[in-house]
Formats: sequence, C-alpha cells, structure tokens
Amino acid sequence: MEPSRFRFGLYEFDAATRALRREGVLVRLQAQPGQVLACLIEHAGRVVSRETLCTAVWGDATFVDFDSGLNFCMSQLRSALKDDSAEPTYIRTIPKSGYQFIAPVERIAGLASQEQVSAPASPSSSQGRLRPRTLVLTCAIVVVVVLALVGAYKFRPNQAAKHEPPIVAVLRFDNETGDPSLTGFSDGLTDNVVEQLTSLSKDRYRVIGNARILRLPREQRDLKSIASELHASYVILGQVQSNGNQTRVLAHLIRMPDQTHLWVVRADRTISDPLSVESELAQKIATEFSPRVSADSNRPASPAAASR
Repeated sequence: MEPSRFRFGLYEFDAATRALRREGVLVRLQAQPGQVLACLIEHAGRVVSRETLCTAVWGDATFVDFDSGLNFCMSQLRSALKDDSAEPTYIRTIPKSGYQFIAPVERIAGLASQEQVSAPASPSSSQGRLRPRTLVLTCAIVVVVVLALVGAYKFRPNQAAKHEPPIVAVLRFDNETGDPSLTGFSDGLTDNVVEQLTSLSKDRYRVIGNARILRLPREQRDLKSIASELHASYVILGQVQSNGNQTRVLAHLIRMPDQTHLWVVRADRTISDPLSVESELAQKIATEFSPRVSADSNRPASPAAASR
C-alpha cells in the first residue's frame, strides 16, 4: 500500500489520520480542514476548484453552506500552517478558480519507532521481571505523584482558565446600502476578516466565523446570546453603507458581556475591484483589532471583579 504520509517544509501530514505535525509537534487541526489539506496535497501543484474541495469534504449534502464552510477550512489551514494568503508558502488562492498547494511535497513511509509497539520480553528473561519489593515501591511512588498533581490542580482552579485564549466571534457584515449586488462583497469581507484575524492570532485568541448564529439577520441577533452560546469574550460587528460615490465600511470591536466598544474602524472606498478591496479592508481591520484584543484580554482584573 502506498504511504499516506507527506512531508513539506517544516510539516508532516498523515492523510489517513489527518494528523499534522510541525517539527514533530502535533498541530491542532479539525477534521474538515484536514480533509481539505489532504485533497490539496494529493493534487499538489495543480489548481483544485472550490467545487472539488466541497465535494471531497461534504459529498452531496444539500444543507451545508459550502462557501462559508470552505472559507472557514481555508482560514483554519492557513492558521495551522502559519501561511500568509498575501505571500503564501503553502496554499495559493486562485481567484474565481480555487486553490493550489505550491510547496514541494515528499511522500514518506511511516516511522516504525513511533507506530509499532515492541514485543514483550520473554517470561524466562531475568531482565523482564520485577522483584515484588521493587514493584510495590514503584506503585507507591506513582500513587504519591498522582495525588500531588491532583492536589496542586485542586488548589489552583483558575490556573487553567487563566491560560485559555479568549474567543472572538465575527458576525456577518450587514449590507445597509440597499444595493443587493453588494451583499456578496459584505459576505466576502466577513470571510476575509475571519481569515486575517486568524492568521494574526498567534494562539493569543481564537476566532469563530462560521457558526450559524453569526449569520442570522441583524433583527434576529442578540449579542449576549451569541457570546453565551459561543463562549465569546469579544464580538465584531460590521456595516457596509453608501457614502456618495463611495462605499463606507464600519467595523466595531465589542467586549462582552458588558458590550463595551473597544475600537471602531471606518474606511471609504470605491468598489472597482471587490476582491482587492475586501482583502485590503480585512487586513486593515484585523491589524487594528488584533493587538487590542490581545492587550485587553491581558488587562488586570478590577478590584471589584477580583473580590468576587
């Protein structure tokens, strides 16, 4: 059977298990982005259409929002591979066509030392047997160590939560221009913001942009419900408006649950090349929001909050 493991750059990927490793360290990758990566690597050097990728991941499912789902997968992949969509090392976006895996790929065999279990020692071997006293002592040491670890965790209940990165939820940007043709621009801008924020996160925060609740119409939204359901500490609201001969984009960074506005980005552009404007505005929004999320999430707790 042909090996299903591949090496490219600093990474190794097992297409069978969807396991991605960077210099031997496992990189967290969800199942669907893993399927997309497997398909791209199998067709390395060739352009793979969005339709082909959607079929590979979701088959003939008719209830899936393919565009949003695929955009989310690509965002997660670029984050896992630390890849820049503007200057890609691994995955290049081919506008209106699909994606291309551009890094050299080497198919490799499995590592026996990592994937095989050594045979047990023969019962007749004196080296394979433990003396009863040694066995008892070893078990006692293990029990003491486990109890010590449990006790340490019990008396530091906030330590794990302290290092949990905050979640940023990106709501669908609203087309308030009255021009239905700009709805595609609004949705594309939303997906680009998710992608850019993810690429800048460096594990300081996590980004959610594909949840169904984030795509609800404005009149059906409840920010507190969204934050509660997604465990989000921040939400991003976006508006696309008409401003004379230009289009105005407003993006709001809001801390939850107190709904405090931390920052607002406003930009007026002429939409002559929608894809270029989407990318440029998304980069501007992400560049201004990302450091503010990181700084705000690391702020010291107020005396009132600390005393609770």
